[in-house]
Amino acid sequence: MIKRPHTIELKQRQVEYLERMTKKHGLPDVGKAVRILVDFALHETDEEQRIFTKLRCSGC
Repeated sequence: MIKRPHTIELKQRQVEYLERMTKKHGLPDVGKAVRILVDFALHETDEEQRIFTKLRCSGC
């Protein structure tokens, strides 16, 4: 599958989390960590409501 570059805005806390998970799990880069999270949301459709409907304010 072809990967296309995308620019997204993240808060520092989110970037730090992705960097920690990348290192912890031996991933090649932060992009891979993001793709894993998106793939989880795509495949775990029963979790969609829990993922996307609860309002989370992480340092608003």
